[in-house]
Amino acid sequence: MHTQLEHAEAGGLMAYGVDFAWHMRRTASYIDRILKGTKPADLPVEQPTKFELVINLKTAKALGVTIPPPVLVRADRLIE
Repeated sequence: MHTQLEHAEAGGLMAYGVDFAWHMRRTASYIDRILKGTKPADLPVEQPTKFELVINLKTAKALGVTIPPPVLVRADRLIE
């Protein structure tokens, strides 16, 4: 189990975490606002609100692990 989605894409069994690409785009918007003169103290603190569950079925098969159907239904992405 990983917290970075890329690890499941690279062969890990599953990952549950934040989409870091989305998170970095949000960071870029903050940097843009700071460069345009907004004081960092005036920017609101944001926390991730969207988390994804990615399951690598190829890895599950190689390990001989059966993922229960209710878990598969909840997954945002399945890697086959």
